[in-house]
Amino acid sequence: MKTAILAGGKGTRLAEETSVRPKPMVEIGGKPILWHIMKIYSHFGFNDFSVALGYKGDFIKRYFVEYGTLAGNLSIDMGSPDPVQRHEPDPSQWKIDLIETGDETLTGGRVKRLKPYLGDKTFMLTWGDGVSNIDIKKLIAFHKSHGKLATVSAVRPQARYGHMRFDGDRVTAFEEKPQTAEGWINGAFFVLEPQVFDYIEGDQVMFEHAPLENLARDGQLMAYRHEGFWAAMDTLRDKHVLQKLWDSGDRPWAVWEK
Repeated sequence: MKTAILAGGKGTRLAEETSVRPKPMVEIGGKPILWHIMKIYSHFGFNDFSVALGYKGDFIKRYFVEYGTLAGNLSIDMGSPDPVQRHEPDPSQWKIDLIETGDETLTGGRVKRLKPYLGDKTFMLTWGDGVSNIDIKKLIAFHKSHGKLATVSAVRPQARYGHMRFDGDRVTAFEEKPQTAEGWINGAFFVLEPQVFDYIEGDQVMFEHAPLENLARDGQLMAYRHEGFWAAMDTLRDKHVLQKLWDSGDRPWAVWEK
């Protein structure tokens, strides 16, 4: 099953970083967040990706060309027809389509432009700025169980402030920035049938608007409720929170380390 990742937005709320690179290439722990997302899928055995490029797409192309040839220890034999010899194989057996989908194309249009590369089978889709410890295989099993066209992962957002619980005026519990216990939001990590492309009319369509709204209207959208960790990197503050988690060693999305 292929995984589509949207990596073409401008990331204007993260302008301190995205003035020089696309948002999916902003680093956490020395690696682009796009790399982290791909490692999540790869941990569950999904290594075939189609990445929708847009703003500064060449930056992403250069990264993966170099990652595929220059990572790890090398030996150079200048007299050999194949002068670069890698000392160890790349543990990431990724196959990646890097597809130009336009600088101004919206999310739905980017999804539709990936259609020739995703084929006519069930595929996965996520955004290039969100990480989670979601169990991808359980997500797929849920999708297959209901027989509808689309599954969205529903998540509880990270609270911006600590929560207090009271008994009268006495504080009975204090939680520092917990996952919000109320409300569910779109966490991406979709599983989709190819008929979903029919719900996208053109480049200037937000996938989160008409396509998902009409899938819900038609009874074709189901939610997989993920109670665990999820975070999106929308702002510089979000980046600092993820970097702090990485540095502390408490990085729940790094399922490949477990």
